[in-house]
Amino acid sequence: MIRVEMLSTGDEVLYGQIVDTNAAWLADILFHHGVPMTSRTTVGDNLTSLVDTLIERSQIADVLIVNGGLGPTSDDLSAQAAAMASGVELVMNQAWLENMTAFFTRRGREMASVNRKQAEIPANADVIDNPVGTACGFALQLNRCWVFFTPGVPVEFKVMVEQQILPRLKQRFSLPEPPVCLRLTTFGRGESDLAGELALVPLPDEVVMGYRSSMPIIEIKLTGPASQRAAMERAWQQIRQLLAECTLFEGTAGLPAQLAQRLAANNHTLSVSEQFTAGLLQWQLATAEVPLSSGNVLPTSAESLQELALRTQILAQTNGTTLALSVGGEQDEMLGLALSTPTGTFAQQVRFNTRLHGVKTRQEVVAMMAMNMLRRWLNGMAVTAQHGWIDVVKTLTL
Repeated sequence: MIRVEMLSTGDEVLYGQIVDTNAAWLADILFHHGVPMTSRTTVGDNLTSLVDTLIERSQIADVLIVNGGLGPTSDDLSAQAAAMASGVELVMNQAWLENMTAFFTRRGREMASVNRKQAEIPANADVIDNPVGTACGFALQLNRCWVFFTPGVPVEFKVMVEQQILPRLKQRFSLPEPPVCLRLTTFGRGESDLAGELALVPLPDEVVMGYRSSMPIIEIKLTGPASQRAAMERAWQQIRQLLAECTLFEGTAGLPAQLAQRLAANNHTLSVSEQFTAGLLQWQLATAEVPLSSGNVLPTSAESLQELALRTQILAQTNGTTLALSVGGEQDEMLGLALSTPTGTFAQQVRFNTRLHGVKTRQEVVAMMAMNMLRRWLNGMAVTAQHGWIDVVKTLTL
């Protein structure tokens, strides 16, 4: 298997002033093409550090993808570092200079002189096209490593990887079949609780169980070689059965997207009313194109769970929808949720420890609980249920 690494550059990345979304995206796309990333390195805008890191990683990796540092400003140092590491000069690539000039002309602008820097590449490098920006990428051989230099702008980086770098890798290397990764997302149980139960599931050789916790959900992943797919599917069936009660969805689409599909398929429309979640629930549903009939965000009111359930019934009747979902206001660390359906109205009151969970976290948890009530009704399950770390203090059905 080839060793593919990434080198992210820039002080803003090194010091956490921006999130390195390019690295996460690259790791995911490489994984799905059968070349999982072996390691990542981040270096700031320091020429000596860049040169040293390029030389060091080029003696270990087969492929190194360098991201950032190809802009026109003085802190964009990747091309200069590549030339110094290779022991060559920077040269003006006349074809790319003409391409940049035309890029600005098409937009009715004159190219600034500082942009000429973006057409200077090491003498031993080959240009990699950038159809959506001014900075060309380039590739060169350094020690044992094929090094690709890419711009940091996400849209430019992604186009370059998909259209230029991946095809080159597939042409030079015999890439293995992508590994299998089975995923499901759970809600309402802790990571140690899940791990203790899943430890009983025997795993095939070379297959790894992984956990990703991101409040308020935990994702379970089973990853292994394609040759073990049949054995992984058998183990996955056991995992499904063990976690059936707390599973929100399988795959990566997300719960709002799956609700949108189910509601549309069954000709359901949904009305939503929120207090504590302040529009978060509607935003998540609308972003996934859930068929919403109406929605409102109300100030916190001192209504009982019974009153919330009745108001949710009226919400559905008033708007002529088959379903209505309400989130009440938080009072004394407790709040209510209600779902009105053609088969009844279901409500639950939950308690949070506000010292352990901030407002934003509680809002995310409550929005997920509301969507989970709807999911459970659509799946013919009991709408309200106890959760391992969420205290459900009262339920009612009208």
